[in-house]
Amino acid sequence: MGRDPSRPLRVDAQRNRDKILSTAVRLFAEEGLDANFDRIAKAAGVGAGTLYRNFPTREALVVAAYRNELTRLCDAAPELRDRLEPHEALRAWMGRFIDYATAKLGMANALRAAIESGDNPYAHSQEMLLGAIGSLLEASVSAGTVRADLGAPDVLASLTGIALASGRPSQRDQAERLLDLTMDGLRKLA
Repeated sequence: MGRDPSRPLRVDAQRNRDKILSTAVRLFAEEGLDANFDRIAKAAGVGAGTLYRNFPTREALVVAAYRNELTRLCDAAPELRDRLEPHEALRAWMGRFIDYATAKLGMANALRAAIESGDNPYAHSQEMLLGAIGSLLEASVSAGTVRADLGAPDVLASLTGIALASGRPSQRDQAERLLDLTMDGLRKLA
């Protein structure tokens, strides 16, 4: 039996859930769907019962892991904006996008299976991503470091292309060079 999602989790239960999700993302990215529940539970430092209580099916775990990664990525935008110069925050977020895309590639088959079972893990993804990129772009445009004629959809399309072409962990150096090239294209000309 799965847990009641309407009830808030205790702090320790939330910590276990977070460990399961981060471990699942890592193992799905490394092993694809071959990562089994017992291995995920062991690597997360929890019992199999804890994993099954939170995520009764593989699809439930994959969808929750995907949504968790998406939320973490989008929630990073304001934190980066507060800590870094606007153009540096945008570039740092782009690197995190590639991390997110790499993890998503490892979960692709399971995400497709979730869609086939009637769940839509991508329901609000584009809206969330465009909001995060838009806030970073706006700060960079206001600072005068980024062109004003490009929008969040343009940047998302560029990042998606980089992720598709160079989203594997072994291609990270190339992805970083392509992100730098994208930033060069975004810079405001004097």
